[in-house]
Amino acid sequence: MISSAIVAGVPAVEVADLTVRYRRRVALDAVSMRLSGGIVGVLGPNGAGKTSLLSVLATVSRPDAGRATVHGRDVSSAVARSAARELIGWLPQRFDLSGSMTVQDTVAYAAWSHGVPVADCARAAIEALSVVDLEERATDRVRRLSGGQRQRLGLAAAIAHEPPVLLLDEPTVGLDPSQRVRLRHYLRAISTGRTIIVATHLIEDGAQLCDELVVLRAGTVAYHGSPQALADSVAEEGAGEDGSGVGGAGAPVLSTPLERAYERLVGSEDAG
Repeated sequence: MISSAIVAGVPAVEVADLTVRYRRRVALDAVSMRLSGGIVGVLGPNGAGKTSLLSVLATVSRPDAGRATVHGRDVSSAVARSAARELIGWLPQRFDLSGSMTVQDTVAYAAWSHGVPVADCARAAIEALSVVDLEERATDRVRRLSGGQRQRLGLAAAIAHEPPVLLLDEPTVGLDPSQRVRLRHYLRAISTGRTIIVATHLIEDGAQLCDELVVLRAGTVAYHGSPQALADSVAEEGAGEDGSGVGGAGAPVLSTPLERAYERLVGSEDAG
């Protein structure tokens, strides 16, 4: 699926003047970007437009204006949407799993729903489960899994049809530190040949996982580039005596250049 979908010279994801409105609120305001490979972190405060962007790319919602394509397929077009869905793995922040189904059947169903032939679904499920170290739980009921294991199951379901583009909305939320490290390891392991877009509010994810960052603020792109370049933008300016470099007395200590640069981009907005 991955190799057959990739066309030389065509970006994995292209967004042009994308606008999304919810009644009077503008969630995305003429956003444009081109993404081609690697792990891309979409960072921003609550309400910045992260979920709105991923929902359009995942064909869950349609934009009010502008265009978005996945390997050349227009995700907002009624004609091209079904073809685009087979190229996308989607893990929303909140997803439902049937507790009565087995782990393997859950992933096999996800593969089938994205065009994998019935005869190949069981194999696809086991292969996806092996990526996230859940193959030994294949015959267990989903209700027996822990929260972290359910998150890994959701990832397995998203990759079972071998999509070239993976969209993950806050995949590490609710996980303890060791589980977050483990999930980042899995994502790095499957990133070759894929474009993985991770919406997150955790600077740690951007620093330790992502090759590229897109920082959204109030529905617009405040930064698009590498984590290192963003960190370098404040590294030479030096921090205050308290090590924060921003704020004043009583302000939270921002210990890294990347954290300080991000805080300057999003200003006083809630970064949680």
